[in-house]
Amino acid sequence: MQRIAEVLKRYPIVAVTLGLLLVVIVLDLAGAGGPAQWLATAYVIVIIAMTAYSMVRDVIRGHFGLDILAVVAMAAAIATGEYLAAMIVVLMLTGGEALEDYAELRARRDLNALLERAPQSAHRLDPVHPDLPATDLPVNEVAIGDLLLIKPAEIVPVDGTLVGSEAEFDESSMTGESLPVLHRDGDRIFSGTVNRDRAVTMRATADAANSQYQQILSLVRDAQQQKAPTVRLADRYAVPFTIVSLIIAALAWWLSGDPVRFAAVLVLATPCPLLIAAPVAFIGGMSAAAREGIIVKGGATLEALAKSRSVAFDKTGTLSHGEPELVAVQPAHVDLDADRLLQFAASAEAHSSHVLADGVIRAARQRGLESLPVSDASEHATQGVEATVAGHLVRVGKLSFIRENDAAATAAELDPGQTAVMVAIDGRFAGSLILADALRKNAPQTVARLQEMGVERVLMVTGDNEQTARSLAGEAGIPEVYANLRPQDKVEIIRGLTERPVTMVGDGVNDAPVLAIAEVGIAMGARGSTAASESADAVIRRDDIGLVARAHEIGRHTYRVALSAIWLGIALSLGLMLIAAFGFIIPVVGALLQEVVDLAAILYALRARTGGRSRGEKTVTTHTTRSAQHAQTGSSGF
Repeated sequence: MQRIAEVLKRYPIVAVTLGLLLVVIVLDLAGAGGPAQWLATAYVIVIIAMTAYSMVRDVIRGHFGLDILAVVAMAAAIATGEYLAAMIVVLMLTGGEALEDYAELRARRDLNALLERAPQSAHRLDPVHPDLPATDLPVNEVAIGDLLLIKPAEIVPVDGTLVGSEAEFDESSMTGESLPVLHRDGDRIFSGTVNRDRAVTMRATADAANSQYQQILSLVRDAQQQKAPTVRLADRYAVPFTIVSLIIAALAWWLSGDPVRFAAVLVLATPCPLLIAAPVAFIGGMSAAAREGIIVKGGATLEALAKSRSVAFDKTGTLSHGEPELVAVQPAHVDLDADRLLQFAASAEAHSSHVLADGVIRAARQRGLESLPVSDASEHATQGVEATVAGHLVRVGKLSFIRENDAAATAAELDPGQTAVMVAIDGRFAGSLILADALRKNAPQTVARLQEMGVERVLMVTGDNEQTARSLAGEAGIPEVYANLRPQDKVEIIRGLTERPVTMVGDGVNDAPVLAIAEVGIAMGARGSTAASESADAVIRRDDIGLVARAHEIGRHTYRVALSAIWLGIALSLGLMLIAAFGFIIPVVGALLQEVVDLAAILYALRARTGGRSRGEKTVTTHTTRSAQHAQTGSSGF
């Protein structure tokens, strides 16, 4: 009873309608039909006026919706003395908002789960006396460098590094890894993961706003605020449905000579299934995607995924792991040994955000090479980095970038899947570093699955060299390759595709413009840049390329369910209208039956929450590897 009272308090018009309907029924049963009719008529006229006013405002804005059917149905019922049916229609319209809210709440359950588990506070330790009791503070007041206590079973509030003893963390909600992950002193710990069995200490490396889990929550909030395309979808059927309903009602009146038939038909034509079922389906699809680590920022994205005809992939960090390993160092001069060349390159690359820089730096550390002093470092977007290293001007990057200083620089001979980073010292070509970045194991299955779903063009757009790009694309089964691209080149290629809508998948800062220009931009956000995530329409929060295909599956399933829910409501309404046209359904019964149609359409729409995966169906997704979980954020593609 308390819950019912809360609902009625939240929806006062529903409460008033229910109260007056009960009064009208009591008066009618008591033989006071006259007062009952006057009371119902007066109230319905007020609702008609309010609805008509809203309808006229929508028409002025160029939006032709379905309110006209409700207005005509209520007016017809009052005009024919069917005041009880008119009251039920009013209840249906006013209660539709409450019913939609309930259905949306159920459909949003998985999205809301992320928000509800967000840490609200942190336990800060005194840096001088860490043995003293911790001080609790709001999570948004945590500063970089703060020493924090994480108690057993608590969610890590911000990104940081583990201090002291080793501990296990549950990272399933962030990476999809079902087994606990063991971290040791100095390991990076992401917010949103759960400390397992023992209290540990960590040092914050980011504030709440810039931590991984809070960024996910921001994406979820954006997703919830985005209006799904469901109103547009329903309105495609609004005008024809309205015309057909009015024709059936008019013919029923004309052929029978009974105006009650007109009212009986129209109370069954009220359009709640079109207005409610489709939004519920799209929200359910967003919820299904969130369960699998895909944050979709709006229903429009699901609709575009459902219709996508082209899918373009970046290479490094998207189709490949984005963890290139150094396989060879090739000095160009006999007076420069391999270790010295690598040491110069790694020192300069320490000031680069490029994913290949991580491989160079990691290789130098493994060889025990210390970083040289660096000054005047600057990164040239998509080209490379230039810095003064130990008094020498060093350039590291693309061959074209090095040839700006030394036209005699020569391309390295590469095996399939390899990439070359060129080095110049004091304006002279110094040599090449050869790196290899392996294709993700499930990339070929992902491409094949997209093609099975009807995607007409699958292509790679990358800033990497053509030989490497074609080799990796061949392994993945991608027939169309565009290499040596700058960010603006990627934009032009995607803009020029005729098979639309286009889905673009990337992970780096240089992918942000092309993710924004595509109908659907999907960011590999587990390790990718914040810029890419912010400009994308969907963000994959697990390091798994297979979820790109899964996102398309969910989009297609959601769109099919939304359309089916609309057609289910239309079919049931039309069938009942034809029965009412022959006088077999009176207006009061028709109004009650329409509520059943609403419920059927909404229950069907909730099927979108399944995501469309049948029991036992194989997926192309894989769990992230331990090394991927520990990798630092990087951007893709020279």
